[in-house]
Amino acid sequence: MKSSDLKDDEYRDYYGIYISKAPDVDLNAGLENGGNKFIEFIKSIPQEKLEYRYEKGKWTIKEVIQHLIDSERIFSFRAFHFARGDKSPLPGFTQDDYVNASNANSKTIEQLTNEYEALGGTTLSLFKSFSSEMLLSKGILYETPMSARAAGFIIIGHEIYHQKIIEERYL
Repeated sequence: MKSSDLKDDEYRDYYGIYISKAPDVDLNAGLENGGNKFIEFIKSIPQEKLEYRYEKGKWTIKEVIQHLIDSERIFSFRAFHFARGDKSPLPGFTQDDYVNASNANSKTIEQLTNEYEALGGTTLSLFKSFSSEMLLSKGILYETPMSARAAGFIIIGHEIYHQKIIEERYL
């Protein structure tokens, strides 16, 4: 299943920006390749830039990485929830609250990279465990339908979206 296979009723319009960034490849290949590329990108960032803010009130690169980790965990859970047929609606999350509570700037880049890598392996394992039917399963995310596969493509596109912001505004 590729991102071009997604239907409009599988995700809220808000997430279209991330899905549009996901390459039109098999979901599992996109998760694996994207994660590996992002890890290499992280490792190439100069140490002195990791706690840089391009503007007052904006996140540091470490906080962006932590945000990606937190978001991947949340979207993986959403996919799991939907794939297992759980019909209870899920809430949204306030990303700034998560980042502010994360303590990301006190972590080393090695800690963040290791966490990101470990999570990526877990995420890939989860999505590989889903059948085609499970990937098509939908649930409710704050009053809007979302499919398990849409959650996976959001993870991929969200990473690409933030890498571009780091490249353009931080480096």
